[in-house]
Amino acid sequence: MNARLPETSSIPERLASLRGAMAREGVAAYLVPSADPHLSEYLPGRWQGREWLSGFTGSAGTLVVTADFAGVWTDSRYWEQANAQLAGTGVQLMKMTGGQLTTPHFEWLAQNVAAGGTVGVDGAVLGVAAARALAQA
Repeated sequence: MNARLPETSSIPERLASLRGAMAREGVAAYLVPSADPHLSEYLPGRWQGREWLSGFTGSAGTLVVTADFAGVWTDSRYWEQANAQLAGTGVQLMKMTGGQLTTPHFEWLAQNVAAGGTVGVDGAVLGVAAARALAQA
């Protein structure tokens, strides 16, 4: 998935590499949804970026990385699994609860990224509605 880091690299090493690239490119936050260009539920290995960067293997979740934060938003089906898989990685579990917006990570970004800050995301894996909601937030 990443030509610069071996598959044996640790999650903290992968996050550090991403943060270095973000700093070089002036990206304040990077969003990694669980999606491929077809918005499939079960992803081929090539499109499992959230899993590769965070270690969380659940089929639903979104990773957000900033210079000093990394968190995976997922619902209650995955809380126990995420707690176990994220332990020691530097990635926090961000619990999505019933009645919460379907994109609470967008609200988090709106509150934690300075106005005019750049949020990076692979446009091939972000649906049109999600892109509009992100832009609006």
